[in-house]
Amino acid sequence: MDTVDLPHVVSLEGGSNFRDLGGYATADGRTVRRGAVFRSAHLGTLTDADRAALSGLAVRTVVDLRGVGEAALTPHRIDGVGCRVVGAHIEPGIGERIRGAVADGSANPHLMMRFLTDHYRDYPRRCAPGFRTLFTTLSDGTHRPLVFHCTAGKDRTGFASALLLTLLGVPWETVMEDYLRTNDLWTGHVGHYPDLDIDTRAAIVEARTPYLEAAFAVVRDDFGSPEAFAEKALGLDAAARDRLKAELLDG
Repeated sequence: MDTVDLPHVVSLEGGSNFRDLGGYATADGRTVRRGAVFRSAHLGTLTDADRAALSGLAVRTVVDLRGVGEAALTPHRIDGVGCRVVGAHIEPGIGERIRGAVADGSANPHLMMRFLTDHYRDYPRRCAPGFRTLFTTLSDGTHRPLVFHCTAGKDRTGFASALLLTLLGVPWETVMEDYLRTNDLWTGHVGHYPDLDIDTRAAIVEARTPYLEAAFAVVRDDFGSPEAFAEKALGLDAAARDRLKAELLDG
């Protein structure tokens, strides 16, 4: 299937950036299975119709990558869906740095890009425990269909999605296309940072190629490869990765 038709987006009234990670072709000619794994922005403002949509997808598990404080500020509105919530908390330390720069007037596009790039480099280094919880849950077929999310579904969710697709054998160009689609699909940034100029604000709210590339450069430099990172930091050995492929790939 041509990636021009992907990703498969689930339209929500009270949420955004909710999409199926299925449908992408792998380098060996298989296809990521649809209806098994979804990525999203937060689920704290869902409507009755949105909850019905999640029920229609038979979602069993929601994995929350937000920090503890974030999750408390905007709790899930998934009552009636009948799914389990798993906390895989990754604290968003970058928020304090951004707010500090905005407060003291030092915020500019270059500084914000540096903050975001450093933040992404932290994912494989500092944040592995949260991602390990996600992939442990994801690897257990009894928890799928599964949705994982952070606040925007952009950064922590973006890295996790890119790692999963990479481990499944999806080519990097396609992985990056999926990552950048957040720029078309996430609406939660509207109204944020109203006092910043457009370029400074964009550096914060956009998914950008150098951000994701920075995270994967650390994966390669510190661990050797995404597969080695998955084994050493996330507990997914070769047998576990093969099972994940068997369960999440068609063809």
